[in-house]
Amino acid sequence: MKATTTPGPRSTVVLEVELPADRLQRSIDESVRRVGRRTRVAGFRPGKAPRPMLERALGVRRDAPEGPNPIYDEAKDQLFGDTVAEFLRESDLDPLTIPEPEWTRFEEGAGAAYRVALPLRPAVKLGDYRNFPFGVEIDSIDDAKIDKVVEQLREQHSSLVAIEDRPIRDGDWVVIGFQGTREGAPFEGGSAERFPLVIGRERMIPGFEGQLLGLSTAEEKDFDLTFPEDYPDTDLAGKPVHFHVVVREIREQILPAVDDDFAQAVGAYDDLAALRADVGRRLEGNARDRARHEFADKIIEYSVANATVEIPDLMIDQEVEVMHDELRMRLAEQGIGYEEYQRVTGKDDAALHREYREPAEGRVKTLLVLSAVADAEGVEVADADVEAEIAKARRQYDKNPKLVAYFESQRGRTYLRTTMRRTRVIEDIIDRWLAEHPEIGPVPHLEDAAAPGADVAGLTRAVEDEEE
Repeated sequence: MKATTTPGPRSTVVLEVELPADRLQRSIDESVRRVGRRTRVAGFRPGKAPRPMLERALGVRRDAPEGPNPIYDEAKDQLFGDTVAEFLRESDLDPLTIPEPEWTRFEEGAGAAYRVALPLRPAVKLGDYRNFPFGVEIDSIDDAKIDKVVEQLREQHSSLVAIEDRPIRDGDWVVIGFQGTREGAPFEGGSAERFPLVIGRERMIPGFEGQLLGLSTAEEKDFDLTFPEDYPDTDLAGKPVHFHVVVREIREQILPAVDDDFAQAVGAYDDLAALRADVGRRLEGNARDRARHEFADKIIEYSVANATVEIPDLMIDQEVEVMHDELRMRLAEQGIGYEEYQRVTGKDDAALHREYREPAEGRVKTLLVLSAVADAEGVEVADADVEAEIAKARRQYDKNPKLVAYFESQRGRTYLRTTMRRTRVIEDIIDRWLAEHPEIGPVPHLEDAAAPGADVAGLTRAVEDEEE
């Protein structure tokens, strides 16, 4: 066997193999015996029919070398598998997969030859990933931001009072019934018997809520609107429709006064000042947590931008499939059918794959570069850390035994170790930078630092809403 390699594009190597006539003949003879044992030939026991009789039973015509030939097909498969394995044992190549070869010669008495492009695990050439020209940027917390959270807390503790003596005005909470028709026929999602709505929040299509202003309880109204051109449902986008609406309830939101009594109603606060102080601390904690995440993202972007790596098409194709699977999972979690999503968006599988290809290449490069940085930094993840993560998964996904089983498998453990290693190397770089800049102060993750003050669900939601 003669084997030669030449570098190919995008982290591939082209392997060309030439096989002498005697080795080809041995492979064909073995193929005749194997195919003969599983082929019924009249008048012969399995495996005992002469080759010409076997070929006749298989429909092989030697005068038509381009026609089907199961004997040659089996010989090619065996030859290719054996010779590639021999070559790889003697080389230091680590192919990601073994594609199908291109046979350039296969002739009894003359020998055989094939060519195959092997995609290799790409080598990453790291650039600078430590001396980045930026730092942690923490948003400042001022009275205006605290006021916004307090206002959201007022809304959470407000009351809704039924209104009978005036029509709808901006900001009212209403319950309506409506029927939408297009060209006289109802359309999907265009009707409801009791639909809650806050006037002015633009939950409906543009112009709908404005039509309700000035209506009183039990009053009805008919009006025409046009769906926006960019409406997700292409059957309705840009189309005129007719609505018939009846007002069932009108309620006015009454907000509590912002005083010490309000603070005590929110949580275990002595007065309003204590509530505002706690809001400020929580906002500060959120700001530092967000700053750490953004800092990590910038470090990753900087490291990836300075690294050089040629990514095989195979790895990009695999990541595209991962992204496609992730879409299916998200839709399933939201109760949306995949076929319905494709109908509404007008995107088939091929269109989605084209859309995903560029971001998939970016994701693959990021993962490769982070692994290379972890190698350079000598970051490892102990078995005990992996087991702790699996234990956490058991608690978090106790109602999803398939997912827990995946994490407990060898493949799942490898995935967890690799993911933890990539995360840990960036966290180590951040901690090292913070140690060199003590003036910044601690920048922990929220889960690593208990938030001070009362643990109040409403307050937490209000702070998170403000951050969004």
